[in-house]
Amino acid sequence: MEIGHLNVMQNWHEDLTDQQMWQGEIDLAISADRLGFDSLWCVEHHFEDYGLCPDNIQYLTYLASQTKNAKLVPGAVILPWNDPLRIAEKMSMLEYYAPGRVALGIGRGLARREYNGFRVPMEEARGRFEEGARLVLDALEKGYMESDTELFRQPRVDIRPRPLRSYRDDLYCVAMSQESSESAAELGANMMTFIQYAFERHVPMIENYRAKFREHHGREAPPPILTDVTIIHEDEEEAHRLAYEHIGNHFIAVTDHYEFAGDHFKNIRGYESYQAGADLIKSAGLEESQKTYIEAQNYGTPKQVIEKYRERMDLIGDFNTMLIVSSGGIPFDVAQNSLKLFSEQVMPELRKMSARSKVVA
Repeated sequence: MEIGHLNVMQNWHEDLTDQQMWQGEIDLAISADRLGFDSLWCVEHHFEDYGLCPDNIQYLTYLASQTKNAKLVPGAVILPWNDPLRIAEKMSMLEYYAPGRVALGIGRGLARREYNGFRVPMEEARGRFEEGARLVLDALEKGYMESDTELFRQPRVDIRPRPLRSYRDDLYCVAMSQESSESAAELGANMMTFIQYAFERHVPMIENYRAKFREHHGREAPPPILTDVTIIHEDEEEAHRLAYEHIGNHFIAVTDHYEFAGDHFKNIRGYESYQAGADLIKSAGLEESQKTYIEAQNYGTPKQVIEKYRERMDLIGDFNTMLIVSSGGIPFDVAQNSLKLFSEQVMPELRKMSARSKVVA
């Protein structure tokens, strides 16, 4: 099992400047590398407290100089908001800073306000994602980019410094809908998804991804990456209190950022499926939806966290996992404690659990 750490760069800290928040996030990533995490990821978000990293490749370039072992993955570059040529150039550079420990993560983006800020129609998102992915992957494999389509007219130019390798077998794709999971399968990408509700409801999308991957590539899909907001504490009651405060805050941030109280998704081509999720939040009510979200995440004592992972493995078999330990204004010393407890008590059990799963399979 591969285990990752994700910086979401969220400043819900009432007493911290953006610079102080950034330093706390950097310290967490460096700790995760030292504690044996396999990969370090960072989101791309813009314009507000929800996520303060507008260029995750630049952030990972800094981490390349501060870490030694973990794979560095933008989680993810949002293709419709970026020039494919610049993505290819920056990914090529990143590999020079950390040879052999870089991967590419891509996504489509979901927030209307970010699309509006970049003056990109959301209706173009799917086309920009699919064509952008092809251009970036081809450029990093061939060493040049060239295109003459309605969305991208690019005269042939070389990528310099020259790409060191292809990323087709080291590609990750964020999938939050059936449609996105099928795009990931078609690309041959590893699927990364965020836990949003009771895990049983995620299983059909995971199985669909696996089926589509086999259909397109004639082999089994790699294990999906399951991403949780994670809080671990030695005391069960304190873990519960922290979860309901800070994971609860994160849910409110997510709901506001993506405007899940609205009706706009149903009118945007390629995003219609997200309206069903928004409608569920509205029908259940914000308070009940918040509770459902909190209980879906992985919080508790080390033993409780291990048990939730075990339940998931019983349902879907082997998977990879990723932790968000800092969001919703949680103090950085508490986030650091979650990392430490996970590394010392949870990680060894997960490795054993995954090994047993593969033997049984």
